[in-house]
Amino acid sequence: MKSHQTAQTMKPATAAKKLGVYLPATPTEFQEGDVSRAELNQLQADPPEWLRELRRNGPHPRPVVAAKLGVSIAGLARGGVTEALTSEQIETLKQERPTWLEKEQETQAEVRKEAARLKQRDTERAERPGPRD
Repeated sequence: MKSHQTAQTMKPATAAKKLGVYLPATPTEFQEGDVSRAELNQLQADPPEWLRELRRNGPHPRPVVAAKLGVSIAGLARGGVTEALTSEQIETLKQERPTWLEKEQETQAEVRKEAARLKQRDTERAERPGPRD
């Protein structure tokens, strides 16, 4: 008996997330059909013009917006940003530097600093000989 290997597919929302693009801005044919692992790999290796354009100008999904602004997704929500933004809108926010953005960037910097401190502590503990806590 031969076993047939079925192509692994994912929903368009999952594929868009993996590609870092905002699903409603993708072409209709992308939104309406499942995407195979091979198709996803092809899109990543050789992106078509629509994908390059979305990555360049947006609109970008919230995780990408948050990363470009140096804040968390929750920080975006606290700042009132709940929709996808274009690259131009992100640049405008960076230039205007609203109070909420500065506060959220400071918070994110503190979070990263604390994470680095904990990682260092755990590394030092792992290297120490003797009983563990």
